[in-house]
Amino acid sequence: MNGSLEIGHVAGVPLRLHWSAPLLVVVLSIGLAGSVLPAWAPGHSASAYRLWAVVGALLLTASLIAHEGGHALVARRFKIAVKDVTVFALGGVTRMASATTPRSQGLVAGVGPLISLVLGGLCLGGSVLARDVLHWPLPGGLLLWGGWTNILLAAFNLLPAAPLDGGRVLQALIWRIRGDRERAAQASGRCGQVTGAVFLAGGLFESLRGTGSGLWLGLIGLFVVVVASAEVRRAQLFASLRGLPVAEAMRPVLTGQEWQSVDRFLTETAGHAGDQPVIPVTDLDGRPSGYVTVPLLRAVPEVLRPTTRVRDVAAPLERCVLAGPEEKITEVLERAAMSPSAPVLVIDHHRLVGMVTGADLASARGRLPDPPERPPPDARAGHGH
Repeated sequence: MNGSLEIGHVAGVPLRLHWSAPLLVVVLSIGLAGSVLPAWAPGHSASAYRLWAVVGALLLTASLIAHEGGHALVARRFKIAVKDVTVFALGGVTRMASATTPRSQGLVAGVGPLISLVLGGLCLGGSVLARDVLHWPLPGGLLLWGGWTNILLAAFNLLPAAPLDGGRVLQALIWRIRGDRERAAQASGRCGQVTGAVFLAGGLFESLRGTGSGLWLGLIGLFVVVVASAEVRRAQLFASLRGLPVAEAMRPVLTGQEWQSVDRFLTETAGHAGDQPVIPVTDLDGRPSGYVTVPLLRAVPEVLRPTTRVRDVAAPLERCVLAGPEEKITEVLERAAMSPSAPVLVIDHHRLVGMVTGADLASARGRLPDPPERPPPDARAGHGH
């Protein structure tokens, strides 16, 4: 997620903090100190309420990290690549590769709400101990709030609508029954679009009534609609490209030499790139070593261009998604989803033979007939788990 800063690791996965995350802490703190804690634990000073409100907001943020960390931990248990966990103003998100089986997808999705339920129960138990045994009303009220909030978080995430965890579980069930992952993703995505639209309408209604929570509900609804719509489009794309080898979708690629000067490269090579988004570069043996873009080359000061080699400013090959011409394009797109800004280069016997861009996928999709209906699960070998 753009605008995020890595602050540590959770379950061995990079933990990132989005710039909007402090807004979550501020909003929660204001709500806790202004109304919740005074109502549940009256008789304390305003400074005490503010202090415990900040503690409560940070504890809920930690609960979100635990929720997402559970997804990451179980995903790694199933050998699913996990890129990072990010906390932002509307909660948390774990970026990972797609599950390979309905079972793994269902378990990865279900563990997050389960952790939230466990944390909610622990907080409620701690609240009883603090308020009724130790007679600490303020910490007890805070734990009571934290317990119900975690339980509500679990319930919200279990709604059967992508990209919520319940939507992932629904997708896993449909995938298991029908044997078609893309159609299952489209179904859960449609549910997400409807659910998000309901949240958005509810948020607008509450805002018109002057309720402060309406804005938050509307933002959550908008987020769900946008992400669910993207998932529907992605599933439709994957369904239309199912079985297509990379060789049928790639385009011929213009390359340059890494030992050329930036000045010469701009003059002799870049002008022929056309709509090619990146220009791969090769070493002395003709093997690809990285890529450059015209804006990147033009960022080199003119006075330095004659003496600066392209290899000194090129992005390394490790930042590319590499594919073979006989690979299925959907498998390559799965890998590319983990690095959305990386170009897809097609290599055959250590030689660059093509590139795949979004325009190439659209063109290949337009040339293909509609995908055939999948047979029912009991007619497909190897479907059971």
